[in-house]
Amino acid sequence: MKRLEGYDLIILLMAVALTCFGVVMVYSASSVMAVKKFHDGFYFLKRQGIYALLGFGVMAVAMGTDYEKWRKSAVPILLCCMVLLVLVFVPGIGGAAKGASRWIRFPGFNFQPSELAKIALIFYMAYSLDKKQEKVRFFSTGFLPYMVLLAVLIGLLLKQRDMGAALTLASVAILMLFAAGTRPRYILGMGVLAVPFVCYLVLTESYRLRRIKAFLDPWQDPTDSGFQIIQSWLAFGNGGVLGQGLGEGKQKLFYLPEAHTDFILSVVGEELGLVGVLVIAAMFFLLVQRGIRVALHAQDGFGRHLAFGIVVLLGIEAFVNMGVVTGLLPTKGLALPFISYGGSSLIVSLFAVGVLLNVSSRMRGEP
Repeated sequence: MKRLEGYDLIILLMAVALTCFGVVMVYSASSVMAVKKFHDGFYFLKRQGIYALLGFGVMAVAMGTDYEKWRKSAVPILLCCMVLLVLVFVPGIGGAAKGASRWIRFPGFNFQPSELAKIALIFYMAYSLDKKQEKVRFFSTGFLPYMVLLAVLIGLLLKQRDMGAALTLASVAILMLFAAGTRPRYILGMGVLAVPFVCYLVLTESYRLRRIKAFLDPWQDPTDSGFQIIQSWLAFGNGGVLGQGLGEGKQKLFYLPEAHTDFILSVVGEELGLVGVLVIAAMFFLLVQRGIRVALHAQDGFGRHLAFGIVVLLGIEAFVNMGVVTGLLPTKGLALPFISYGGSSLIVSLFAVGVLLNVSSRMRGEP
């Protein structure tokens, strides 16, 4: 416990508890499918367990690494991520699934560079915003360069057919600029210009248009585009207030697509009920609240921007995933941090928490 003195233990506890809970829910949501597909009911459990252990190791290293070191490596990390985002298109290196090219293949493991790109952008913007300080209020120095960089990253992500990651990246960047003091009229102007571009992206891709139509009225096509959200609603309805019991859910039995990844919260809702979902939402809320406290009390500008960017990223991903599975937002492939199956998302999220905890260990006193 002495080694943990100075760190925000509530953030640490929330991250560890959510991750351990996620491992349990991944097994509950995937065991039947794993038997059918891989003849091993523990297939996804074993892999998620390994990812969790690796993630905890990475988090421990990040906790013990002075966050000032990320200032010096922010630019090289961002450049390396841009190279990785290009490598996904190289035959023999990149991997594709369901028409999307988002992964780099390694023996026994596929890595998704877009997850690392989110952290790389936060590192770079924290370094750059702290360096510019008052200059962020000027369009040519404090807004336009970030929009050019964001356009390059978004272009690479859209080429991978990963609109969810592109919108997440844009949201994090805009909120970091706003918190740093960028004039609101620049942000509003960019938002107005982005609306027709987003509409063009939706209208020119049939699968995106189907998702929007399914969001507006899933019952128009209940066996195709509206099938997933309807099955998600059925899972929540079956769960009621207290749930059917851990492992007793029915929608995961080949009814609910992506039950162990993007829609794992629906399984939580069916098996642990409204109470279980509210507990998970409260844990994310507490993690975000404590993270904002760390950002407010960070000892310097770089730590403040870094902590804020990390907590905004985790908060947006959790909020959007919860909105999607409950039908409040259009369907998009975005994992629930710490809980959804997937090595890239889990390891990067735990690494981000480790950096956040290191910032917390060097906070100023209460103002």
